[in-house]
Amino acid sequence: MSRRRTLGPKKKIALLVSAATVAGGGAFVMANTSNAAPTPTTKSAADSTVCQGLATALGNNQKFIADQRAAPDAQSEARIANREAVVEEIKRKQEASGCTVGESAQGSQAAQPQQPAPSQPAQGEQAGGGDAAQNPGGGGAAASGEQVCNGSTVTLSGEAGAPAASSNQFPAGTKLKVTNLDNNKSTTVEVTSVSGSCVLLNDAAFEQVREPGKFLIRRAVIEKVG
Repeated sequence: MSRRRTLGPKKKIALLVSAATVAGGGAFVMANTSNAAPTPTTKSAADSTVCQGLATALGNNQKFIADQRAAPDAQSEARIANREAVVEEIKRKQEASGCTVGESAQGSQAAQPQQPAPSQPAQGEQAGGGDAAQNPGGGGAAASGEQVCNGSTVTLSGEAGAPAASSNQFPAGTKLKVTNLDNNKSTTVEVTSVSGSCVLLNDAAFEQVREPGKFLIRRAVIEKVG
């Protein structure tokens, strides 16, 4: 008669502990795999918009400086000094936002002015009529309530102070209403200085209409008012 081999209580306990250890180890490996840190991704779309907005703001100011140097007037030196300070502030914002410091949306075009400074009409054009001729979408002669700067994106000039705007199309004292179509926020500001774009908002005005964390308004409606 054959004898069935049986395990003693101690051996049974040892086997159960071993099995539990193996199972637990497998579970630990699976847990570690599922909880592994995700692979780093590229810069988010929101961050990209921030950097693009700052690059556009930098390019606008650099172009304005180049225009002023190309066709200087009695106030060009003061304007350039102001804009150079603004350029440094934008670079600080680029660094704080993790963007490439000094990146400009204008690129090499900033050093190649395509039109004279606002106070210097192009040769052969009537004084005060050059800006409107170069911008069919709007200009200093636009009627009140008329939409201007058609197709323009809106960014900040980087200037401090109370809400205001700067423009290369409208004289000081012109009031403009800027509406951000992405959040339906609007602000009405007065043009107080010249710039390298149809309309730039200073920091305070831009804060009134921008989406959180963004430095560029892609979909905007700009109207001349008052």
